Amino acid sequence: MFLFTAMTKVAVVTGSNKGIGLSIVRALCKQFEGDVYVTARDKTRGEEAVKTLASEGLKSKFHQLDINDINSIIKAAAFFKDTYGGVDVLVNNAGIAFKGDSSDQLLYLKLLVVNISSFMASRTLNQCSKELQARFRSEDITEDELVELMKRFVEKTKSDQHKEDGWPQTAYGVSKTGLTVLSMILARRLSKERPQDNILLNACCPGWVRTDMAGDKAPKSPDEGAITPVYLALLPPGATEPHGRFVSDKEVQKW
Repeated sequence: MFLFTAMTKVAVVTGSNKGIGLSIVRALCKQFEGDVYVTARDKTRGEEAVKTLASEGLKSKFHQLDINDINSIIKAAAFFKDTYGGVDVLVNNAGIAFKGDSSDQLLYLKLLVVNISSFMASRTLNQCSKELQARFRSEDITEDELVELMKRFVEKTKSDQHKEDGWPQTAYGVSKTGLTVLSMILARRLSKERPQDNILLNACCPGWVRTDMAGDKAPKSPDEGAITPVYLALLPPGATEPHGRFVSDKEVQKW
């Protein structure tokens, strides 16, 4: 029989073996009262990240997680449920990969969820057609409708008809718009289906950060990019806002 202490809290950061994800883990190790997990697809790189943090005097743990592999997601969710009774803080730095109904994953959430988006989400939204903007801003858009809109963008780009269909010329921006809208949809679901649990879910922009993807000319270091995600991850018990919002520089932004 596996025993765990109900009082032990756990924070999980996806895609956190390097860059902003690793910096988020670093900050949580210093401030979060509980266990902090590095997760990554590659076990060796994940364990190396834990060693790097240990060399800085910080204690973290590692669990393998590939968000593109449904079996990996199921195994990780089961591990945290069995070990900790669920996840207190989840920072989706590697994105969200719900395949099928997301209800099962939502069951394991206990307190706070932070999805790493980008300022490109709002910029891209403003470049969409009025029709698309209205749907992406609608409070009655569903997860299924959002998926169909994302599929529509992909199909239209294949035939080079996306501009005529109201989409801008940026796959990255559209993906971040979708991520932010999904965050808002899931936040509304949590409020409706689990109001007594007071779970807060938000999307945020870390800013333009020096990473492998953004390049070395970005003005922010990974540790500076971690500030807003960590702020949201450490909202105090009893907080009711922000929830279902897009946050940048620790401030709620207009969507």
